[in-house]
Amino acid sequence: MRQIYELVLHCSATPEGRDYTVDDITRWHKARGFDTIGYHYVVYRNGEVHVGRPEYVQGAHVRGHNRNSIGVCYIGGCAEDGKTPKDTRTPEQKEALTKLLRGLRRKYPEAKIFGHRDFDKHKACPSFDASGEYKDL
Repeated sequence: MRQIYELVLHCSATPEGRDYTVDDITRWHKARGFDTIGYHYVVYRNGEVHVGRPEYVQGAHVRGHNRNSIGVCYIGGCAEDGKTPKDTRTPEQKEALTKLLRGLRRKYPEAKIFGHRDFDKHKACPSFDASGEYKDL
């Protein structure tokens, strides 16, 4: 079993109001040379949580931190122009993310919650301060 110390939140960096799936992200990641989707979980706009990679498989979502982390991605993160970072989480996504992260924290009590941008200052992902918002989970 992998030792998990970080739960890293991402956005799909897609335009607000548009739906994308695990299959879409898998295609994008394979086009970049990944074996499959890099995230362990993807939260759709309607709040559904879908599995990407199994938790026991190392992710491919944040350089230098994949070995001991779980990657969670929500669909959205950009304004309608598809470029400007924006917190586009729906109420359903916010509820699902809180529930998912709370469950992961119970499973991995040593894990701290971060946003991708906490590890890469050139990224806005996930378009909000995840470590601050979820610090009390």
